[in-house]
This record gives sequence, C-alpha cells and structure tokens, in this order.
Amino acid sequence: MTHLSRIIAGAGVVALGVSLAACSSGSGSGGSGGDKYSIVFLASSSQNGYNQAVYEGVQKEAKDLEKKLGITITTKIQDGQFDANTQLSQLQNAGTTGQASGIIVVPQDGPGLAAAFPLGNDVPVVSVLNPIGPDIDKMAPQIDGVVSTVASSPSEGAARQAQTVVDYCKNIDPCKIGLVAGLLNSPLDVARIAAWNKVLAQSPNIKIVGTVEGAYDRDKSLTAVSNLLQANKDINGILSNADQQTQGAQIALENAGIDPSKIFLTGGGGTTEAVKAVRDGKWTNDYLNYPVSMGKAALEQLVNKLRGEKVQSVVDADTLVKIGPMATKKDLDAVPDFTGEWNG
Repeated sequence: MTHLSRIIAGAGVVALGVSLAACSSGSGSGGSGGDKYSIVFLASSSQNGYNQAVYEGVQKEAKDLEKKLGITITTKIQDGQFDANTQLSQLQNAGTTGQASGIIVVPQDGPGLAAAFPLGNDVPVVSVLNPIGPDIDKMAPQIDGVVSTVASSPSEGAARQAQTVVDYCKNIDPCKIGLVAGLLNSPLDVARIAAWNKVLAQSPNIKIVGTVEGAYDRDKSLTAVSNLLQANKDINGILSNADQQTQGAQIALENAGIDPSKIFLTGGGGTTEAVKAVRDGKWTNDYLNYPVSMGKAALEQLVNKLRGEKVQSVVDADTLVKIGPMATKKDLDAVPDFTGEWNG
C-alpha cells in the first residue's frame, strides 16, 4: 500500500472541508430523511496527497448520500501532522466534545490510537489504510468503538511487492536492491520492511544494500537514494512502498547516469504519475491503491452505522477497483482508460 507523503495541499481539496456543525445523529434503525451528521476526518497529514485523496472520496460520497437518502452531512478535516501524539489527542477530543456523529481516521500509529478508547461519547470510528489496535495486519475491528476498517494487510502487500523483486532477480547474482520505506518508526512501515526482508532473505542471490527513509516525499527520497547510490552505482533495483518516493528515486538514478528502465523499480499508491511511468516502461510495476474509493467506502460504512443499517466490518481495499493490486505495463495496457485515482 499505500500508501503517505508531505506534498503541499492543493487549495481545492482542503477547501472541501466545511465547519463542523451540531448534529442529530439519527442513529435509530433505518434512520430517516432529514437526519444531519457531522463527520470528522482525521488525516495523518492534511498536507499529504494520499490523505487528501481519501478525503476527496469522503466528500464525494457525502454528496451522493445526501441526494440518495435526503440527509445532511457536514465534514471537517484535521491535520495530524504525521505525529502520533497529535492525532491521538485529536481523536480523543473528537470523541468527547459531542459535536461529531462519526469519525474517519487515517492512522499515523494504529496501535497507539487504541489508547483513545473508549471515547468520551459513543461515536463510531472507521479506520482507513491500516487498522486501529495492536495487530497491524488484523483488519477486523480490534477495539470497541471501531466499526469498520477499509484497508488491506500491509505485510501481505509488502510480501507481494517483494516477490516481484525475487522474480526480476532470478537470473542476476548478486542482485543488489535498495529499500525505500516511508517512516522507519511507523508501525505500518515497520511491518512492511519486515515483510520485504523475510521474502528477499529466501533468495541468497539478493543483496539488500541499504534501507532508507523516504518520508512519503519526492525530494527527501531523492536525497536518500542519491546518498545510497554513491556506494552502489551498480544497483539492480529500488523497492519502495510509495510512488512519491519512487519518483524521487527515479530522479536520483537519472542523476547518477542510471536508466531507470534498465533496473527494477517499483512504488505503491497508484498515482497518475506512477501509472504513466509503468505504461512508459520506466518503472517495472506499481502496487495500486485507490484512496478516493477507500474514502467513499469509509463514509458509506459510517453512515450505515449511524442509520442502524448493516455495516461491513472489513472492506478489502485491494478489491475496490478491478485492476491490480500489482500492475505491470501488460496489465495496464489491458485497461487503457485507467489513469489512477490521485496525483502524487
């Protein structure tokens, strides 16, 4: 997955947030027309393109549900600043003030957010991208108060990515690979790195020449990979979990005189830039994510809960769109109209 970067927010996306209003929850069985719901969206970073895309999906679904159900939905986005303590405080506040009908969160630290529960009020929570609770790979709600998780196992996804490296390196010995993770202290990325290492360790010909932090940011990844290449100009590939990081890696490779299309290069996120790079043959493949669709699914389940209707406790993010999740040029050529759901 999935997939977070500190890209400066476009005013158009952030402007979609509206002031949080007092609400009547309308949580009786079936709900009724005219119900009003106030939704707080807790972004791990509101300046991050992935979070913005999830919020865009929330906004689109809100408009659709208003027309379909005759209800009113207002939303507010809060910036977690890629800081676990900040987001924990925001979750506690949103669950206590009495102004929020429901909460959607993209956790910076899923295990750490468990400390916010039980919330001060009975406010349902939906988690996107990774779960809330001690097990980063368990999608079923682990905490009372979390009603649904819209995500896929980060370890399984990372293992799937790493296997494509194994396939590429099959006839290369040694096959020198650099790893670019998002935040080295994030539970999500710790799980991904562990899964990468476990799969790659089974192939003795693969040598990991370094693991660097890209912080879901193109420029930081450019610097990190440039430093990695100083001692590894004969590198055979870069494995990254975020498209923005892979964009930075691509620039670093080109600056070092290395043709990206001649080595293994992958990312995660399914940005329009990544889809084009794979189509053009510059990247080997990409792990596609669908953050807009994930945001839509999250609000759908949250409103179902508020209206007393059936809730899907786990929405597998990898099944929201037909193509993927791992996509090569051949895969993308089979669906020429697919461009990705967001810009990195």
